[in-house]
Amino acid sequence: MSALAERAETADGYRARRTLPLRVELVRQLKRRRTLVMGAILALLPFVLVVAFAIGGDPGSRNGQVTLMDTATASGANFAAVNLFVSAGFLLVIPVALFCGDTVASEASWSSLRYLLAAPVPRARLLWSKLAVGLGLSLAAMVLLPVVALAVGTAAYGWGPLEIPTGGALPAGTAAERLMVVVAYIFVSQLVTAGLAFWLSTRTDAPLGAVGGAVGLTIVGNVLDAVTALGHWRDFLPAHWQFAWADAVQPRPEWSGMIQGAAVSITYALVLFALAFRGFARKDVVS
Repeated sequence: MSALAERAETADGYRARRTLPLRVELVRQLKRRRTLVMGAILALLPFVLVVAFAIGGDPGSRNGQVTLMDTATASGANFAAVNLFVSAGFLLVIPVALFCGDTVASEASWSSLRYLLAAPVPRARLLWSKLAVGLGLSLAAMVLLPVVALAVGTAAYGWGPLEIPTGGALPAGTAAERLMVVVAYIFVSQLVTAGLAFWLSTRTDAPLGAVGGAVGLTIVGNVLDAVTALGHWRDFLPAHWQFAWADAVQPRPEWSGMIQGAAVSITYALVLFALAFRGFARKDVVS
């Protein structure tokens, strides 16, 4: 096709990279009810735990063994760490699956996907915009929880060092820095769920199917990791490394587990994202 013919088929001023700006997509997603509900749930969790500890009293220790949960009321930093501990395995999976799994499938369920592509928004551009916003909202959800927990915990238990169950303590400033590392690692470890959800979102017109499928497969991974008979095969499961961040809140942090876990998670995520883009480029969009 000649350059003249290509120009004739393209409207003056049209630039593919300017279609569906991230700002527009972000505003659309922020206004959705599910985003507001998810944010409210994460923000309320620290308050629920404060009430639970107030009713139950001092967690104390069991059988002479002190766990992170037993130190929850020692300081605001400990309380924030406990919030991450109780939510990392499942609760934080849900916003990732929701924001990355609902994004494309919801457009298809509303029969608006074909109109977006007819705008025309290039398919790759549409996916990049939705993936970037989905990951951004997922990260925001993971930051929201510890920030609120740190504020609530400091108000309830005071600002102080993070007491380590195995002995010793981290100064408050150092503890805050380590908690930032923990949040970053949890986000990276959840990239597998994001990849699953996003890939399923490009394969189905049912948002619930994409979100539920990603959560379900993540749970299956956790179950398989509990099967000790698998031996070293569990090292290839992202779930095997989901609590490797605990090594970051030690007097001398150990990074090997977090590096291995990040490598496994990123590898799976890249493959799933690539499958999503490849499949969507060839998909016959009719909804």
